[in-house]
Order: sequence, then structure tokens, then C-alpha cells
Amino acid sequence: MRRLYTSRELGLIVILVIYILAAAVGLLVFRYMDGYVIYIRLLTSDMAATAFVWLMSVLFGNATIYDPYWSVAPIVIVLLTGFYLGQLTAGFYLISAVVLFWGLRLTAHWTTTFKSLRVQDWRYTGLKTAHPRLWFAINLLGIHLFPTLVVFLVLLPAVAFLQRAAALNAGIAAGALVCLGAVLLQYTADRQMRTFRNAPENAGRVNRAGVWKYSRHPNYLGEILMWWGIYLMMVFSGPSQLVFIAGPLVNTLMFLFISIPMLERRQLNSKPEYAAYREQTGMLVPRLSSFGFGARRLTK
Repeated sequence: MRRLYTSRELGLIVILVIYILAAAVGLLVFRYMDGYVIYIRLLTSDMAATAFVWLMSVLFGNATIYDPYWSVAPIVIVLLTGFYLGQLTAGFYLISAVVLFWGLRLTAHWTTTFKSLRVQDWRYTGLKTAHPRLWFAINLLGIHLFPTLVVFLVLLPAVAFLQRAAALNAGIAAGALVCLGAVLLQYTADRQMRTFRNAPENAGRVNRAGVWKYSRHPNYLGEILMWWGIYLMMVFSGPSQLVFIAGPLVNTLMFLFISIPMLERRQLNSKPEYAAYREQTGMLVPRLSSFGFGARRLTK
């Protein structure tokens, strides 16, 4: 049993099995909700799968088990929606390819950061330590159900896009290109950060190389752009429905007011250089000074 918690390989196998079972739970709920509109069926199935993952995280005592859900669930939902609607058009294959490319890359990146079932994400551990009496509610509502709801909201434009079965046009292609550019930005940022952290001489220092010279959170910028790209694909597929802007907007606000502030507080406490880096470098969008306009160029 101890090896189950300390072995990285066994931990990944356990999580893979959990997600296969979670997908089965979601598909069963979707099947037995025949007669409801597709949005209700998808949301209920999504929540049921999340509840199963949450139960497993409680069983293993590690909320990190939920982390891959963010990148796995969209793949399942988009494919399920397309096949259920029977809209296997060029648009279906395009948006499926985009979401698959994004999801597989993000999941693969997560596996490189996973250590074992014994190690929990520092954010969750911090919340549990700071609020032990509220941990049950924080774990269920804040760590599991809230992100699932955000994921569902950002996928609503994709579901609407698939329902329309519109012919491809320049606007849809542009939206897809935004998504692909976002994934490439995330890949570049993560690869550069991994290279930086692997160098012993960089311990405790701030990465100012590559895309990190121009943005303090280029990986988060890529995540935000990904879902605005999906929204653009929907916008150019037919009559605009403003309600679907809620998805990418809520996702953007989540990064701006939750994820980024939490990470920056940790960086400021652990890295003396970070205060200067924050003053000199844009949070998401590059500043002109990063390109040498109006201020001295940053030194690496």
C-alpha cells in the first residue's frame, strides 16, 4: 500500500483508472437523462463525473487527483456532443482537433509535474492548513465543482457551434488559429520554464528568458486565449448569442482574480527578485518597455 502512494507510475495508473470510471459514470447519467435538452444532460453528467473524482480524492486524501479533469473533460464532452448530434461535419472535426490538441498537451504537461499520490498541490495544502474546518466544503465546492462549472461554461460555445453544423468560413478558421496559437504559447512557456527550473543555478530565481521576459503568466494567457478562440468559432458559425460570452469571460476573471493573485503572493514570498520582475513585466499582455520602448531593457 505504501508503494501505491509513493510510486509515480502506480499513481498515474490509479488516476487513469479513476478517470475511465468517471467517464463511464458520466456517460451512464447522460444516457439515462434522455428527453432533457442537451445542455442539461451534459451539465448533469459532468457534475456526476466530478462527484466521482471528488470521492476518489477523499478516499486517497489528495485533491490533486482532480487536476487533469480540466483538460480531459472538454475532450469527452466535445466528442460526445458531436456523435450524439450526428453532426460529423468539417466543423466537428476542426473543433475536435483543436480541443484534442489542447487537452492532450495540457494533460501531458500535468503528468510531468505529478510526483505521486502522496504529494498534493501546494495551493490545496495551503487552503487545508489555513482552513481545516472548512476544508470539506472548500475541497468539494471550490476545488472540484467550481472549476467543473467553469469548464462547462467555456464549452457552451463549442456545443452551440456543433449544433449549428455551419459550413467552414474565414471567421471560424481565424478562431481555430487563435486556439492553435494559444496552445503553442502554452507549450513554449511550459517548456522554457521546465528548462529554467532544471538548471540548479536558477534555484530561487525568476525566469526572465523567452516568453517569460514579456509576460509574467504566458501559460495563463494561452489558456485564456484558447477559450476566446472557441467563442470566436461559435460567433462566426451563425447568429451571435451573447449569453455564451459568459464562459470565456468567467474563465478570464478566474485567472485574473483567483489563480494569478494566489500564485503571485507565493512568488513574492519565496523569490526576492519577483517584486522587481512584477514592476517591469506585464501580467499577461507585454508592456512596451519589454521591447525596449520607453524604458531600459530587462536583463536576464
